[in-house]
Amino acid sequence: MQDSYFTSERIKSLRENSGLTQGQVAGYLGVDQSLVSRFEKNERQLSTDMLDKISGLYGCPIEYLVSENCNYQPLSFALRASNITTDDLESIAMVNKIALNLRKMQELLKVE
Repeated sequence: MQDSYFTSERIKSLRENSGLTQGQVAGYLGVDQSLVSRFEKNERQLSTDMLDKISGLYGCPIEYLVSENCNYQPLSFALRASNITTDDLESIAMVNKIALNLRKMQELLKVE
């Protein structure tokens, strides 16, 4: 079950820790920056499609975004460049999804 307040705080924290602006995330999601602000203030909930895109961007499973009890450590990255494009974020999300799938396969196979 999704605790939307928890979700909004976690998503804001992930964005800030990655060095991305609300505008950059909005461009990546294909929405207006004000909508990202409303998500982070818990005034709107994310759709499942947006949760999927956010999880790829920040390198964490959706469960990490919606459940306080998920003990997952997100993939770490930091971007400080102001000229990061939506295409750059799409590429980062694809790489993160590959890394997440690899982690999951290793976990399932108990490979260290």
